[in-house]
Amino acid sequence: MRIDTLYLESFRNYEQQFLEFDPACNVIYGENAQGKTNLLEALAYLSCGKSPRARTDRDMIRFGGQAAVMTAGVFVREREFQVRAELSRERRRKLLINQVPVKTGAELSRVYNTVFFCPEDLLLIREGAAARRRFLDVTLSQLRPRYAEALAQYHRTYEHKTRILRDAEERPDLLDTLPEFNERLVRYGAVLIHYRHQFSLRLREYAALNHRECSGEREELEIQYATVSTVTDPGADLSVLMNQLRTHMESHREAERASRLCLSGPHKDDLLVTIDGRDAKQYASQGQTRTAALSMKLAEREIYKNVVGEYPVLLLDDVLSELDPRRQEFVLNRIAGGQVFITCCEDDRLRELLKGKVFHIEHGSVSEMNT
Repeated sequence: MRIDTLYLESFRNYEQQFLEFDPACNVIYGENAQGKTNLLEALAYLSCGKSPRARTDRDMIRFGGQAAVMTAGVFVREREFQVRAELSRERRRKLLINQVPVKTGAELSRVYNTVFFCPEDLLLIREGAAARRRFLDVTLSQLRPRYAEALAQYHRTYEHKTRILRDAEERPDLLDTLPEFNERLVRYGAVLIHYRHQFSLRLREYAALNHRECSGEREELEIQYATVSTVTDPGADLSVLMNQLRTHMESHREAERASRLCLSGPHKDDLLVTIDGRDAKQYASQGQTRTAALSMKLAEREIYKNVVGEYPVLLLDDVLSELDPRRQEFVLNRIAGGQVFITCCEDDRLRELLKGKVFHIEHGSVSEMNT
């Protein structure tokens, strides 16, 4: 699985740019605010139809422009693909695979996958549950198209129910529609729990191995998936999960109407992380939390490999410069076997350790350097 070419037009600070990449390692360096992260953002977007940074597609269109284009030439499963995204300020985006329009970003994930790792991910353990849910959602949306569809439906239904609860004081008749939306939340929520549980089992296994090695065999990392209290076994059949979600939702009915908030469902799920049996969020040192987050992101890459059969494209956005030499070495020892894109700063000596193509970015213009 590799990205051979990328074409950008009016994307972020790129007016027009075409690049050809190395199948193994691509080092992208330059000063801050020159467009290094923007380049990785385009590669990530074309793999799933979502940006790891932007809130809306319009945010990625060049200032003063009305539209943007991203096109990647990809080689995967012994075939060549062209993946294209056309963004506009005035109409809905257009996604294409080999010039054939597709409806959702989940369909792009059937072509190629990426693991995006940025310095903010090193705070994955210390942040709130929403950050860890986002980690689950981004990963699973690429791995399992059914998950991506269920997640989109769950979010839409959740928003509808929230509006009903909010407006019910002025329009009590809206409450008559709640059972229908509750049943949708139960149906889609059970799918989310099923896939999150399965993924968490593999994450727990691989992340523990990574953390043990990175800590010099001194620490044990454990990850536990936590969902609503009535779900006694998240690995149970979907019908069982639906019944247990229904029970939980019924027990919160009055509280939801009083607070006008949707209080029950997997939108409150979390990953509980412990190091040597102690809550990592509360007790772990900065070095321990960085090692744990690093272990989780590298575990994500291994899970992709096992499910898909090929390593996903790894996008490391200025992560190595945030790590001490021991953790840098640990990452560098783990990135062989697939295509990697690594950004670093102008004065970063790390690029001297990496073999492959080297690109220099200045003011949204990229030039390939002789190595």
